[in-house]
Amino acid sequence: MKLAEVESQMEKGVESTQRAFNTIRTGRANSSLLDKVMVEYYGTPTALKSLANISTPDATTIAIQPYDRSSLSLIEKAISLSDVGLTPSNDGSVIRLNIPPLTSERRKELVKIAAKYAEEGKVSIRNIRRDAVDSVRKQEKSSEITEDEARDLQDKIQKMTDKYIAKVEKLLADKEKDITTV
Repeated sequence: MKLAEVESQMEKGVESTQRAFNTIRTGRANSSLLDKVMVEYYGTPTALKSLANISTPDATTIAIQPYDRSSLSLIEKAISLSDVGLTPSNDGSVIRLNIPPLTSERRKELVKIAAKYAEEGKVSIRNIRRDAVDSVRKQEKSSEITEDEARDLQDKIQKMTDKYIAKVEKLLADKEKDITTV
Protein backbone atom coordinates (compact mmCIF):
# COMPACT_ATOMS: atom_id res chain seq x y z
CA MET A 1 0.00 0.00 0.00
CA LYS A 2 1.41 3.37 -1.01
CA LEU A 3 1.41 6.38 1.32
CA ALA A 4 -0.38 8.46 -1.31
CA GLU A 5 -3.23 5.91 -1.34
CA VAL A 6 -3.45 5.99 2.45
CA GLU A 7 -3.52 9.79 2.43
CA SER A 8 -6.20 9.82 -0.27
CA GLN A 9 -8.38 7.41 1.73
CA MET A 10 -7.97 9.50 4.89
CA GLU A 11 -8.88 12.66 2.95
CA LYS A 12 -12.05 10.90 1.77
CA GLY A 13 -12.85 10.05 5.39
CA VAL A 14 -12.58 13.74 6.32
CA GLU A 15 -14.76 14.75 3.33
CA SER A 16 -17.37 12.18 4.30
CA THR A 17 -17.46 13.60 7.83
CA GLN A 18 -17.87 17.11 6.39
CA ARG A 19 -20.82 15.93 4.27
CA ALA A 20 -22.41 14.38 7.36
CA PHE A 21 -21.96 17.68 9.24
CA ASN A 22 -23.64 19.55 6.38
CA THR A 23 -26.86 17.62 6.99
CA ILE A 24 -27.03 18.84 10.59
CA ARG A 25 -29.26 21.85 10.98
CA THR A 26 -27.82 24.99 12.51
CA GLY A 27 -29.83 28.10 13.29
CA ARG A 28 -29.47 29.31 9.70
CA ALA A 29 -31.12 28.13 6.49
CA ASN A 30 -28.78 25.95 4.44
CA SER A 31 -29.72 24.17 1.22
CA SER A 32 -27.49 21.20 2.10
CA LEU A 33 -30.12 20.18 4.69
CA LEU A 34 -32.06 18.78 1.73
CA ASP A 35 -29.14 16.83 0.19
CA LYS A 36 -30.51 13.44 1.34
CA VAL A 37 -34.12 14.11 0.31
CA MET A 38 -35.21 11.77 -2.50
CA VAL A 39 -38.39 12.42 -4.51
CA GLU A 40 -40.37 9.61 -6.16
CA TYR A 41 -40.43 11.17 -9.65
CA TYR A 42 -42.05 9.08 -12.41
CA GLY A 43 -41.48 5.97 -10.30
CA THR A 44 -37.77 6.63 -9.77
CA PRO A 45 -36.19 7.98 -6.57
CA THR A 46 -34.52 11.22 -7.68
CA ALA A 47 -32.42 13.67 -5.67
CA LEU A 48 -34.38 16.84 -4.87
CA LYS A 49 -31.55 19.08 -6.06
CA SER A 50 -31.84 17.63 -9.58
CA LEU A 51 -35.59 18.40 -9.71
CA ALA A 52 -35.63 21.95 -8.35
CA ASN A 53 -33.71 25.13 -7.76
CA ILE A 54 -32.98 25.36 -4.03
CA SER A 55 -32.13 28.78 -2.61
CA THR A 56 -31.95 30.55 0.74
CA PRO A 57 -33.56 34.00 0.29
CA ASP A 58 -32.91 34.84 3.96
CA ALA A 59 -31.41 33.29 7.10
CA THR A 60 -34.61 31.48 8.13
CA THR A 61 -36.11 30.32 4.80
CA ILE A 62 -35.29 27.74 2.15
CA ALA A 63 -37.12 28.23 -1.16
CA ILE A 64 -37.56 25.28 -3.54
CA GLN A 65 -38.67 26.09 -7.06
CA PRO A 66 -39.28 22.94 -9.15
CA TYR A 67 -38.21 22.89 -12.78
CA ASP A 68 -41.41 20.98 -13.55
CA ARG A 69 -44.46 22.47 -11.80
CA SER A 70 -46.26 19.12 -11.85
CA SER A 71 -43.65 17.75 -9.41
CA LEU A 72 -44.56 20.33 -6.74
CA SER A 73 -46.80 18.00 -4.71
CA LEU A 74 -44.31 15.12 -5.04
CA ILE A 75 -41.51 17.32 -3.67
CA GLU A 76 -43.73 18.56 -0.86
CA LYS A 77 -44.63 14.97 0.07
CA ALA A 78 -40.97 13.84 -0.02
CA ILE A 79 -39.93 16.68 2.31
CA SER A 80 -42.79 15.89 4.71
CA LEU A 81 -41.79 12.21 4.83
CA SER A 82 -38.04 12.91 5.17
CA ASP A 83 -36.16 13.23 8.46
CA VAL A 84 -35.49 16.95 7.87
CA GLY A 85 -38.12 17.85 10.44
CA LEU A 86 -39.48 20.88 8.58
CA THR A 87 -43.01 21.50 7.34
CA PRO A 88 -43.22 22.67 3.72
CA SER A 89 -45.61 25.44 2.69
CA ASN A 90 -46.67 25.46 -0.95
CA ASP A 91 -47.91 28.62 -2.72
CA GLY A 92 -48.56 26.95 -6.09
CA SER A 93 -45.17 27.62 -7.65
CA VAL A 94 -42.61 27.63 -4.83
CA ILE A 95 -42.24 25.52 -1.68
CA ARG A 96 -40.93 27.38 1.33
CA LEU A 97 -39.39 25.82 4.42
CA ASN A 98 -39.23 28.08 7.46
CA ILE A 99 -36.35 27.24 9.78
CA PRO A 100 -37.51 27.78 13.36
CA PRO A 101 -34.93 29.01 15.89
CA LEU A 102 -33.27 26.16 17.78
CA THR A 103 -33.98 25.62 21.46
CA SER A 104 -31.04 25.08 23.79
CA GLU A 105 -32.09 21.43 24.24
CA ARG A 106 -32.15 20.88 20.49
CA ARG A 107 -28.74 22.55 20.15
CA LYS A 108 -27.31 20.10 22.72
CA GLU A 109 -28.82 17.16 20.79
CA LEU A 110 -27.32 18.44 17.52
CA VAL A 111 -23.89 18.82 19.15
CA LYS A 112 -24.14 15.17 20.27
CA ILE A 113 -25.06 14.10 16.73
CA ALA A 114 -22.12 16.07 15.35
CA ALA A 115 -19.80 14.42 17.90
CA LYS A 116 -21.11 11.01 16.81
CA TYR A 117 -20.38 11.81 13.15
CA ALA A 118 -16.90 13.04 14.11
CA GLU A 119 -16.22 9.82 16.03
CA GLU A 120 -17.32 7.78 13.01
CA GLY A 121 -14.91 9.79 10.87
CA LYS A 122 -12.05 9.21 13.31
CA VAL A 123 -12.80 5.47 13.45
CA SER A 124 -12.69 5.26 9.64
CA ILE A 125 -9.31 7.05 9.64
CA ARG A 126 -7.99 4.69 12.33
CA ASN A 127 -9.21 1.69 10.30
CA ILE A 128 -7.29 2.99 7.29
CA ARG A 129 -4.20 3.34 9.51
CA ARG A 130 -4.63 -0.22 10.81
CA ASP A 131 -4.89 -1.62 7.28
CA ALA A 132 -1.84 0.36 6.14
CA VAL A 133 0.26 -0.75 9.11
CA ASP A 134 -0.80 -4.38 8.54
CA SER A 135 0.27 -4.05 4.93
CA VAL A 136 3.68 -2.68 5.99
CA ARG A 137 4.14 -5.56 8.48
CA LYS A 138 3.32 -8.10 5.76
CA GLN A 139 5.88 -6.50 3.46
CA GLU A 140 8.46 -6.62 6.26
CA LYS A 141 7.63 -10.27 7.03
CA SER A 142 8.00 -11.26 3.38
CA SER A 143 11.35 -9.38 3.28
CA GLU A 144 10.13 -6.86 0.66
CA ILE A 145 11.27 -4.03 2.95
CA THR A 146 13.73 -3.82 5.86
CA GLU A 147 12.83 -3.40 9.52
CA ASP A 148 14.01 0.24 9.46
CA GLU A 149 11.93 1.02 6.36
CA ALA A 150 8.92 -0.59 8.01
CA ARG A 151 9.40 1.53 11.15
CA ASP A 152 9.77 4.70 9.05
CA LEU A 153 6.61 3.90 7.08
CA GLN A 154 4.67 3.20 10.27
CA ASP A 155 5.83 6.53 11.74
CA LYS A 156 4.73 8.36 8.56
CA ILE A 157 1.36 6.58 8.63
CA GLN A 158 0.90 7.56 12.31
CA LYS A 159 1.77 11.21 11.58
CA MET A 160 -0.72 11.19 8.69
CA THR A 161 -3.38 9.66 10.97
CA ASP A 162 -2.77 12.35 13.61
CA LYS A 163 -3.05 15.07 10.95
CA TYR A 164 -6.39 13.82 9.60
CA ILE A 165 -7.86 13.19 13.05
CA ALA A 166 -6.92 16.78 13.93
CA LYS A 167 -8.77 17.92 10.77
CA VAL A 168 -11.90 16.03 11.89
CA GLU A 169 -11.62 17.58 15.37
CA LYS A 170 -11.31 21.05 13.80
CA LEU A 171 -14.43 20.39 11.68
CA LEU A 172 -16.26 19.27 14.82
CA ALA A 173 -15.19 22.40 16.75
CA ASP A 174 -16.38 24.61 13.87
CA LYS A 175 -19.70 22.76 13.65
CA GLU A 176 -20.24 22.97 17.41
CA LYS A 177 -19.58 26.70 17.24
CA ASP A 178 -22.11 26.98 14.36
CA ILE A 179 -24.75 25.05 16.29
CA THR A 180 -24.29 26.86 19.60
CA THR A 181 -24.13 30.37 18.12
CA VAL A 182 -27.54 31.96 18.51
